[in-house]
Amino acid sequence: MRKPRASSKRKAEQREESKSPVEGTKASSRGKRVKAPAAPKPHQEPELFADKRNLEDLWQAAFPVGTEWHQMDSVYKIKWNFSNLENAFEEGGELYGKKVYLFGCTEPQLVSFNGESDVRCIPAVVAVVSPFPPSDKIGLKSVQKEVEEIVPMKEMKMAWVPYIPLEDRDSQVDRLKFQIFTMSCTQRRAALRHLKEERVRRFDYCLPYFYNPMKEEDQVEQETVVQIFFPTEPPVVCDFDWDLDDLEDFTNEKIQDEVLPEDQKDAFKEFIKEKVREAKKTQREAREARKRAIEAMDQDAKAAYESMRFYKFYPVQTPGTPDISQWKSSYINRYYGKAHKVL
Repeated sequence: MRKPRASSKRKAEQREESKSPVEGTKASSRGKRVKAPAAPKPHQEPELFADKRNLEDLWQAAFPVGTEWHQMDSVYKIKWNFSNLENAFEEGGELYGKKVYLFGCTEPQLVSFNGESDVRCIPAVVAVVSPFPPSDKIGLKSVQKEVEEIVPMKEMKMAWVPYIPLEDRDSQVDRLKFQIFTMSCTQRRAALRHLKEERVRRFDYCLPYFYNPMKEEDQVEQETVVQIFFPTEPPVVCDFDWDLDDLEDFTNEKIQDEVLPEDQKDAFKEFIKEKVREAKKTQREAREARKRAIEAMDQDAKAAYESMRFYKFYPVQTPGTPDISQWKSSYINRYYGKAHKVL
């Protein structure tokens, strides 16, 4: 067999040496791709969120009883600050370590804010320090309603519910010891359109009810004014004070002011007399009920009523909220009277 010539062997070695280094790399590292280094990302500052305070939403949990439904959104449109209410539960605060029941309310006032004057619903929160719920009833009263009603809270879909602070919301509820309760309302706004107008309006007349049988008789303000809603066209709406107003002069004045038709004079007078009789009867029955309640009450209950305290909280002034300092009032409502302290 003939041996290959030397010239053929040299040509073969030259062809091997002339191969591209890249081709050789591909052959030896098949499937391994080398990535180009990624372009550096621009430096970004971490986004910071303010930590939520433990009781930050406490004032919102207290339903603003008696606020008209169409005004609800306007109450929360302003970022009110109730840090004073939150601080009251800290050590050294007015409510620290106490069992407290909270309900909200709103007070419409002409307020200047950002160069504009407008009627705004100023929110307030009433805190009742008590070992037991101050009441399970709601009062319904307005100028339009001829008769005052006292109904169970559940009739208006309201109830006292425990408030869970933010730091405890991941805990098992049955292991928590509740110290704060808020008045809540389970009526859904979306369902209002399915209710009769009269039913919807009843929510506007609601007032948290409270009755303290231990209050001394001379401390109970004896109401001598009756609200009159005489059904004529248009109706006569006014207040009559049976201690200060003379019925004959009062009626003649309404006729002179062309508020009352002269042919309705006698009917108007009888209407007022009946309202006064009803009011006096109600007061008499209340006094008798108070005496019976005191007689049936044990010493612990008596001590609890005597130690009850009412605190009324208004929003703290901040750069983003209007100044409402001149509108602060200790008055709560016709049932609770005045707060022991305004904060």
